[in-house]
Amino acid sequence: MHSFAKSALAVLATRGLQAVIVAVIVGIVSFVMMQALPGDAAYRIAAGRYGYDMMDAAAADAVRQELGLDRPWFQQLWSWLGQLAQFDLGKSAVYGTSVFDEITTQLGYSLLLAGGAVIASILIAVPLGIATGLRPGSVLDRFTLALSIFLRAIPAFALGIVLVLVFAVQLKLFPVAGFRGVENLVLPSLTLGIGLAAVSNRVVRDAVQDAMSADWQLFARTKGLSARLTLTRHVLRNAALPVVTYIGVQLAYLIEGVVIVESVFAWPGIGHALVHAIFGRDIAMVQGTALFLGLLYVALNLCVDLACRAIDPRERTA
Repeated sequence: MHSFAKSALAVLATRGLQAVIVAVIVGIVSFVMMQALPGDAAYRIAAGRYGYDMMDAAAADAVRQELGLDRPWFQQLWSWLGQLAQFDLGKSAVYGTSVFDEITTQLGYSLLLAGGAVIASILIAVPLGIATGLRPGSVLDRFTLALSIFLRAIPAFALGIVLVLVFAVQLKLFPVAGFRGVENLVLPSLTLGIGLAAVSNRVVRDAVQDAMSADWQLFARTKGLSARLTLTRHVLRNAALPVVTYIGVQLAYLIEGVVIVESVFAWPGIGHALVHAIFGRDIAMVQGTALFLGLLYVALNLCVDLACRAIDPRERTA
């Protein structure tokens, strides 16, 4: 237990430093990208506030003076970094509300969607991966390989549209978009979960196959353990380590997919808000949202690191 606590503290320190670096880099990059967009940001913000019918040059000038958009870009960036050092993300340029409050509300919906996607992926990938790993080269193994390649090649938005057309429009089993209850979670979770499972089931398959062919597995059977006990006590635990490690790789796909899928299903999450903030040139909202997404990636990788150390004692002394 002492070795695990010591290892966990080392991981926390490393990821904490990484979080600071990510926060600064993401803030700078998102600011530069917003500045590089064509058009006048003050006009877009004024249109978002008052509507295109009520927006004119005077309203745009008022917005420009209020938000300091007429200042040099480096002064605007330095001002935001100073606010960030005080843990203040500022206010939305369009709505005037706290960026932190807006993001924390939307982040809850995004985490709900991400959790549903991970559960869907596990329910699909783990049984298939174990079944094919125990029988490599079988008909099921070859079929799942072909299916995985096909599903992984489909973009998330295209898969989401297909699921909507089949299960929402034709069969009318689930709602098309929005969020009113658990039934709205099914299709977007499947859209992300299928994409994750398309690759992770092969990772599970390879991990189980390697574990079944290891010398210690043969020794466990030789000393009298049944096939079921060998599988549950030894094979699955050893196979879990590369699977959990690969989840860290898939987190990038999950965060990217959340932004796309939320737009397709009009899901009220952080990705959907990011798209609207970009169109509205809401710089503070874009920077805050991108910052939260970057920190979320660091936090999820931290969870993966801690899980690997809990599963494999060798990771604690590495």
